[in-house]
Amino acid sequence: MDRQARVLVVAIIVSFIAFLDGAVINVALPSLAADLGGGLALQQWAVDAYLLTLGSLILLAGSLSDSFGRLRIIRIGLYGFAATSVLCAIAPSGVFFVVARAFQGAAGALLVPSSLALIIATFAPADQGRAIGRWTAWTTSAFLLGPLFGGLLVDLASWRLVFWINLLPIAVALVLMRRLGRDEPNPAHERIDWLGAGLGIVGLAGTVFALIEESRHGWSSPVVYVPLLVGVLALILFIVQERRTPQPMLPLSLFRARNFAMGNLATVFIYAAFTLGPFAMTIFLQETGGLSATMAGLATLPPTVMLVLLGSRFGDLSSRFGPRLFMTAGPILVGVGYLLTLTVDEDFVYWWQFLPGILVIGLGMAMTVAPLTAAILGAVEPARAGIGSAVNNAVARIAGLVAIASISVIAGTQLDVDGYRRAAVFVAAALVIGGIVSWFGIRNPRWVADRGTSG
Repeated sequence: MDRQARVLVVAIIVSFIAFLDGAVINVALPSLAADLGGGLALQQWAVDAYLLTLGSLILLAGSLSDSFGRLRIIRIGLYGFAATSVLCAIAPSGVFFVVARAFQGAAGALLVPSSLALIIATFAPADQGRAIGRWTAWTTSAFLLGPLFGGLLVDLASWRLVFWINLLPIAVALVLMRRLGRDEPNPAHERIDWLGAGLGIVGLAGTVFALIEESRHGWSSPVVYVPLLVGVLALILFIVQERRTPQPMLPLSLFRARNFAMGNLATVFIYAAFTLGPFAMTIFLQETGGLSATMAGLATLPPTVMLVLLGSRFGDLSSRFGPRLFMTAGPILVGVGYLLTLTVDEDFVYWWQFLPGILVIGLGMAMTVAPLTAAILGAVEPARAGIGSAVNNAVARIAGLVAIASISVIAGTQLDVDGYRRAAVFVAAALVIGGIVSWFGIRNPRWVADRGTSG
């Protein structure tokens, strides 16, 4: 196996570990809430505590990756993810579990940007679309295995076992990484923007806390508006800090590249929908549709199967024809799929109320993911691949974080038929906006136009 192939395999396994956790948690939420208490609020925090630290620290992780080496940061993340997975598995209370999930998200923040940066730094620009397509297809197998194994573990044993399964791929990754050696020292690395990192964490924590707790306390409660004001102020100061510091955690100069700026804007809408849609769908299928955790995992499986089977193919097509068309049509197609599920009613029948829409969702997701990632990272020079990947991942996770935190505002306090329909309409609208942004904002690389001219 040559170095390129070895890097791709390691990047896939490392990202698989982070994505597996996100795939497993949705099917475990009803059982988790029944065991530890807390209702919808605990279900929201089970997802958002992870996304909060993941999204707020992933930019810092990108800077650490570029400064101290991708392999070193990945190893630290793997050890941290293993330890925090054990803490989640043994959690005696909801509060303990949420805190453990927050630390798990911090460890996960070290994994994804470094793994993508390895790919960008190893493969030539013309080959990156194909490599990222394969990375996308294989890492999304986590979403294929997660609901199945997670559902079986929840139904046959306990939700706690879904966190123990993280340990096996972590061990495999650490063994394989030995053959890649260690990072060369980088004496020219930039100073880390610790103040920016702190402001980002406080800003996100305050606003997300307010969004989740608003349904219980109301906007007029100081429990809600004080964290909200502190969070908004911290986010404003974060932007000021990033503008004035000579070595920012979030280099605003990256957004001068059109595809990077517009691709991340599209990511806001697309990944808000990609996170909120499955969250609402999985809880609805169990709590209102009456499906077990295993059956809910199977019911939401088709999009993942299609993404695994077709993601690499659309990555190849994106490399050949450019990402613009796929980034436009893909999200809109996913939105149409969610609108098709609006036929759901109290007399729930999966086969014609959900399955047709789910199949359309799968095709649209396969069309979207690899071209979107390739377009954004292709706009970043290889030396800044770590921070570029981190920015895009942070945007995606923060969009999902805010979407989950806002679900009580969108759908109400319960995901019954009416609540699910409201969530599905919101998801579809966000996806259509993401497609429109891509059409008007994304430009195909120059070499695609040159190829068309020469052909």
